[in-house]
Order: sequence, then structure tokens, then C-alpha cells
Amino acid sequence: MKRLAFKMHLNEGQKEEYKKRHSELWPELKQLLKEAGVNEYSIFIDEETNTLFAFQKLSSNGGSQDLGQTEIVKKWWKFMADIMKTNTDNSPVSIPLEEVFYLE
Repeated sequence: MKRLAFKMHLNEGQKEEYKKRHSELWPELKQLLKEAGVNEYSIFIDEETNTLFAFQKLSSNGGSQDLGQTEIVKKWWKFMADIMKTNTDNSPVSIPLEEVFYLE
């Protein structure tokens, strides 16, 4: 199983809205993630910096970061763009993280 981690940035004061929107994750987006091989997906927040840390376990070579060409992901990005740092296409500014230690 492949592991993937990345960080994003939440706008100040948007933690509760971010949590709300993710607790109501669209079923079609959840299905797309599962079909793409995303078996586990967690997002944590560092409240001092509003940095979001995302972690995924993947059964394929891709991950959520490779689904930006789909209409449902583009719609989700637009929906989330007002509460986090985004690129010009509304995708979240996402910085991949290198794994430097793993204990199984």
C-alpha cells in the first residue's frame, strides 16, 4: 500500500466551516476517491499556522491529487476556494511531503 502526504493552507477562522463541508462530503466525490484507490484519507490541522496536513493510503499509483481533470473535483475545488489558499484553477495550493520515517 502506497502512502501519500501533503499540506495545504486554510484561511483564518475557517476551521469549523472546513470541518462542516467535509462532514457532508458529496457521495459522488467519495465514490470517485474510492474508485481511484484512495483507501484511507485523513486531514489534520495545525491551528497555530492554519496548515492542513493530509495523509492517504493508496492501492494505486495515483491519489486525490490526480483527479483534477474530473468535473466533480473541479466543482469541489470551486466550493472550497473561499476558505483556503488556492491556485488560479481553484485547486488547493498543495505541497507534497517527503516521507522520512515509517514504523510498521
